[in-house]
Amino acid sequence: MPIKVVLIDDHKLFREGIKRILDFEPDFEVVAEGDDGNQAVELISIHQPDVVILDINMPNMNGVETTRKLLDQFPDLKILILSIHDDESYVTHALKSGAQGYLLKEMDTEELIEAIKVVKEGGSYLHPKVTHNLVKEYRRLATESQKNQLSRVEYRKPLHLLTRRECEVLQLLADGKSNRGVAEALYISEKTVKNHVSNILQKMNVNDRTQAVVQAIKNGWVDVS
Repeated sequence: MPIKVVLIDDHKLFREGIKRILDFEPDFEVVAEGDDGNQAVELISIHQPDVVILDINMPNMNGVETTRKLLDQFPDLKILILSIHDDESYVTHALKSGAQGYLLKEMDTEELIEAIKVVKEGGSYLHPKVTHNLVKEYRRLATESQKNQLSRVEYRKPLHLLTRRECEVLQLLADGKSNRGVAEALYISEKTVKNHVSNILQKMNVNDRTQAVVQAIKNGWVDVS
């Protein structure tokens, strides 16, 4: 069965672009579209989608407020936020409201498709650029809290767990690279990158790349200075 998607974005041209992309993919079915949060509640009640894609900036009720309202009524709903903002405060508010994913509108097709699939399966997905910004903020807060201790975690590769190539891929994920960016940096195919990412998630026992990067930061496995 295809993943049923509802699109909520007041920018009709952008919404049509997303729908056109998903219509070409047999794994997805766009069952409804709307302009604002009030329409979202009505459409979701009627169509019962697997994933809702919400613009964070909408008239009447923004994406964060809409997310809270939707999850109050449909607690099992999976919500993916779309935004032009990569600022940490926007991401934090979106995630605190209950959204499972946060994508920047500069995303490519691969990132959109991956995000929907990850969120549908109960995982979390952050745009690579957003992940990098959150990592930087984590480092800043960690450094402030450790003023009387070591100023940074000792950097060491997890060669007891990952191969050298997987360590390189993990570092590039922490740097905010997409699969395409990792492929270009290492001169390998995107398919090979996907295989490496899958192996990393399995070996680290995490569900998605965001969790992998956060765990790597805590363990000092990547350099984010």
